[in-house]
Amino acid sequence: MQKVNPMKFLYVFITAILLTSCGASVAIDYDKKTDFDTIKTFQFYKAENTGLNDLDNRRIEIAVDSSLVAKGWQLTDYNQFYIKYYVNEALTSSRNTLGIGVGSGGGGISVGGGVGIPIGPKQLEQELTIEVFQATANEPLVWQGSLVESISERATPEQKEAHFTKMVFKILAKFPPEKK
Repeated sequence: MQKVNPMKFLYVFITAILLTSCGASVAIDYDKKTDFDTIKTFQFYKAENTGLNDLDNRRIEIAVDSSLVAKGWQLTDYNQFYIKYYVNEALTSSRNTLGIGVGSGGGGISVGGGVGIPIGPKQLEQELTIEVFQATANEPLVWQGSLVESISERATPEQKEAHFTKMVFKILAKFPPEKK
């Protein structure tokens, strides 16, 4: 049996704590009167104006379906609830920058200046919102979760799939809400 290096274990533990504590948090809201224990079936609203293309819509729907099925839900035509999602996004400069500074001084007076130059591809900052509506006549909103994450503007299909799957699973980890 191989002996575990305690320093390696400590490094992995601290890294895991830092990564989880620095992550974006999921914002949720829900109707306290809704009995989420009775929810077992769902259907997607027709994907209109989601802010995404058809490929990304499929990626999100597959991730939502996987997450909810794992919780005991079933995708069916005779549903109790509708799932709707949409994305708001903004193109931002790369978070990686190269800093350049210039300074001069003499005779008790000094002057300095600096600039940060973005390096690397631009980032798409995306806010994914997932909403759950009751399948009744007026279709009231009963739960909403959202999360903001960034992805490279030049992301590959595999990176996009991983990105949306991670976002969906983080959001739906808060669904259904815990009873208090």
